[in-house]
This record gives sequence, structure tokens and C-alpha cells, in this order.
Amino acid sequence: MNVNRKKNKFIWLVLLVSVFFSCKEDAVAPANESLVSYESILTRSSSELQTILGASGIKLPIASLQYDVELYRITYKTAYTNSQEITASGVVILPKASGTYPIVSFQHGTIAANSQAPSKLPLSSTELILYSALASPGFIAAVPDFIGFGSSSNVLHPYYVRDLTASSVIDMLKAAKELAREKGIGFNRKLFLAGYSQGGYATMATHREIEKNELDGFELVASFPSSGGYDVKAMQEYFFSLDTYDEPFFLGFVAMAYRTHYNWTQPITDFFQEPYATRLPTLFDGKKTGSEINLQLTTTIKDLVSADLLSNIDTDTKYKYIVDAFKDNSLVDWVPAKPMYMYHGDIDITVPYNNSVISYNKLIANGASKSIVTFTTIPGTHYTGVTPYLEDFIPKMLSLK
Repeated sequence: MNVNRKKNKFIWLVLLVSVFFSCKEDAVAPANESLVSYESILTRSSSELQTILGASGIKLPIASLQYDVELYRITYKTAYTNSQEITASGVVILPKASGTYPIVSFQHGTIAANSQAPSKLPLSSTELILYSALASPGFIAAVPDFIGFGSSSNVLHPYYVRDLTASSVIDMLKAAKELAREKGIGFNRKLFLAGYSQGGYATMATHREIEKNELDGFELVASFPSSGGYDVKAMQEYFFSLDTYDEPFFLGFVAMAYRTHYNWTQPITDFFQEPYATRLPTLFDGKKTGSEINLQLTTTIKDLVSADLLSNIDTDTKYKYIVDAFKDNSLVDWVPAKPMYMYHGDIDITVPYNNSVISYNKLIANGASKSIVTFTTIPGTHYTGVTPYLEDFIPKMLSLK
């Protein structure tokens, strides 16, 4: 009898331990898919943000800055050329309050120097203050460095490469969600995308990718792309029509990025004239700013671009691979179903206003509803249009929150 009792007790003990450990397994947080590491770098109070932005002259809803925020540098996994996995980086900003919040991802404009990447900026920088202001109303803010900057500065940035641009932003979104979970911050599945200049292109590329291949666990509410070169082929045609262009490093950046991404073996002299063809491979080393690279080039298009390419890009079949790349990376081949609010400065000649007009008209011609895709003309050049953009899109995003 005692033997049976002992046996029964042993069986119950085994069952109890089994149940206990199975419950513990169920409670274990899921492994991170994207997030590799994070580091807290700064805390800003809502009152501090209200004071700084109130004195800035930018007309924003200051009263909406209600939460203190904490800034983190993060690294995360993403794909690079030939599906090689690399570690990219960025900044995530979390509200310092328990709750459940949407994510807003903001994509920055063109940079060439690694020191200009969001995760490398001085903590007092205007950009980090503005990014913090995106989180303070109750958002999880994600700001990717982009591949080629921050922790991935050992590779060339895939400038205006559609698929890698979108996938790197999407992996950053996953990492931001995972960091929020680790810090006890809830994510309510709502997603907003915004960005200016190249960041506008990255925003639209990400919106397009999310609609074509659903992003599990995220519900895209709206995107706000501004002042990007969405139709890359039309951008090339614009550049080639000019006598002079003040930002020649843009052209060199696209050429070098596409040569790397597509493994082009054609000599650089097929694209650019000497001495610039020889200089270009040394210029995008992450140490020079766009302004410094411009000094090594020329603003005169006929002196910069190969004469044969300039005249025959659309008629000589030997350049078809270039034309195809421009078309493949353009963002005018789809029909947005989620709200997209496009913006562009009316006197922008750097990334021309007309490129947004062309892109908008193509999306509408594809079948997009004018109630879904809207286009707002804002006052300003490429460099003065940022403030009107912020003043319009942020209140609009808050109304949709």
C-alpha cells in the first residue's frame, strides 16, 4: 500500500513539473526576428521639446507633445545585394509611458557622409529633436540610417534601389516593434510612413512593398512622401535636359549604386567623362559629404556625362540595361489602396516639382482613386520646402492616429 502511495505521489509530481515547465515555455517572449542590439542614448522631456519647438518658428501642435521620450540606437538584420544578410542601424524613440501606440517611420533625405546618419548625429542635433517630437504625441518613432551608413558603413548605400530600400525600412519597423516589446511598450498595429527627398522615395517604395506583400502584424494607415524622385527614368531625362545642375553627386551616387547592385562591368567612362570617371569610385567612401563630392565634379552636364550616353541613351540598344534599371526602380507601376499624401515644393529644381506631378498622374492613370492618393503643392525650393511639409503632414497624421 505504501509503495502504491509513493508511486502515485511520484506520478503526480512528474505531471506537476511537466505542466509547470510547459506553462513557462508558453510565457517565454518570442525570439527577435530583426533586432540585434540596442543602446539608450538620451531622454528628452515633453516640456523640453515644447520649449525648443515653440521657439523654432515651426508651426506645429506643441500641446500634442505630451510624453517624455527615450532615444535608442539599434542594430538589426536586413538583406543586401545578392541576398547577403548584413547588420543595419537606426534610431528608435519610445514614449516613456505605459500604453499601446502606433509606429511612425521617418526616412531621411540624401546623405553621403556616415556622420550624417541618424544614429551618428550629435545628441543636440535639430534632426534628433524633430524625430523626438514625432514620438512625444504617443508614437513609436523609427528612423533608419539606411544600408551603407551607421553599422553597415562598410558597404555602398543602394541609392534609389527600390527593393533594398523598402526591405531595409521594413526590417527596421520589425526591429522597432521588437524593441518596444522588450521595453514593455505596446504596439497597436497602426503604421504611418513619412519622409522627405530621398526619404520621400523610400517612403513610397515601402508603402508599395507593404501593399504588394502584406506585412504581418502591421496595418498601414497612411504614408506622407514628399519631394522624392519617384519616376527615376523621368529624373534622368530631366538631368540630361539641363545645361547645369547644382548637385552632380546625385548622378554619381545613382551610377555607383546601380553598378554595385546590378554587378555592371561596363567601364565608368560609358557614363561619365574624364577626369570625373576616374574620381567617382573614390568619392563615395562615407567620409565626404555631398557638398565635398560636388567640388570634385562639375555642374556642367555636357562636361560630366558621356556625350554618347547623353545623346543616345534612348535610341542605342547598348544602353538598354541602364534604361531598364531606371524603369525597374521607378515607383509608378502600381495602384495604392491605402491613403498616400504626396507633397512637393512648387519651385524645387533639385528634385523637380514636375517629377511628383508626373508620378501622381501615372498613379491616377493606373486606377488609383484621387481620394486615396492626394497631391499637395507646398511653397519652397528643395531646401525650404521641409518646414511647410512638416507643418502640414504632422497635424494630418495626428488626426488619423
